[in-house]
Amino acid sequence: MDDADLAVKHQEQAEARARAQRLIAKPVKPSASHCIECDEAIAQARRLAVLGVELCIECQELTEKRANR
Repeated sequence: MDDADLAVKHQEQAEARARAQRLIAKPVKPSASHCIECDEAIAQARRLAVLGVELCIECQELTEKRANR
């Protein structure tokens, strides 16, 4: 088996692993348009960047600060 064959084999294995990961990954619910804590609108850029987001940036930061205490 030469280098090209090995590269193809590794690529096929990587693709198979990626397919398997997608099958076992938890489904993501749609992002909320408004924060579940303060009811402020969540920016579209945040909704697209963080799939399933439910908190605005401010509430997310407060939640993380409380968790780190």
